[in-house]
Amino acid sequence: LSLMCYVSVGSPADPLIEFMINRGMEVVEEYEPTRYPHATKIFVNGSWVGVHADPKHLVNQVLDTRRKSYVQFEVSLVRDIRDREFKIFSDAGRVMRPVFTVHQEDDYENNITKGQLVLTKDHVNRLAQEQAEPPANPADKFGWDGLIREGAVEYLDAEEEETAMICMTPEDLELYREQKNDEATLTEEEKRAKQEAEKREQEEDRNKRLKTKVNPTTHMYTHCEIHPSMILGICASIIPFPDHNQSPRNTYQSA
Repeated sequence: LSLMCYVSVGSPADPLIEFMINRGMEVVEEYEPTRYPHATKIFVNGSWVGVHADPKHLVNQVLDTRRKSYVQFEVSLVRDIRDREFKIFSDAGRVMRPVFTVHQEDDYENNITKGQLVLTKDHVNRLAQEQAEPPANPADKFGWDGLIREGAVEYLDAEEEETAMICMTPEDLELYREQKNDEATLTEEEKRAKQEAEKREQEEDRNKRLKTKVNPTTHMYTHCEIHPSMILGICASIIPFPDHNQSPRNTYQSA
């Protein structure tokens, strides 16, 4: 189990089904395959409950309700585009772990660019303020639950993690955004000059930590790790320099 692991306790699925019916989901009993041959099937806890003709819009709406805490944070949403399926899990016993969320759309009104963390300095300052001066009324406490309510932190289970693109650190996320911006604005010559400058800088400082190269095929990150070590469990996280070991050695020590 990973260090920040959480096991779901389960929540009722009926309100979610009602919500989706009100958002245009056609229940499975009334579904006519000839009318919507390419409709996306919707499953709730493994049961086929209906279909929807515009799955992207529905997924965004359900995701928005989870991030605004209208539904339980432990509800898992998995959209399989290839198989045209949208699976929702709200049952007990699923192992989940928290990650930071990343903005997927530009919002010029609030000065938010695509690829930024939802977590802001205001959230961090508020937590630091609470740490220094705890509020007199416990109900006014922001804390970890406040981050979940604000949509800055999200719990993913194993199945939802399969559909997520998770960045290792906020610095890597910033680097990725810069690189995407450079691709759109710089000429080939300017790109080469920048790469040469980075190479020289790396050679000058030989003790500098090597960074993984940004995958050019990555379209956009959806989440970011709270800390890279949070992937590991208690036994694996005490191995010194695990990134210098063969992967089977780490497995033998921590399995």
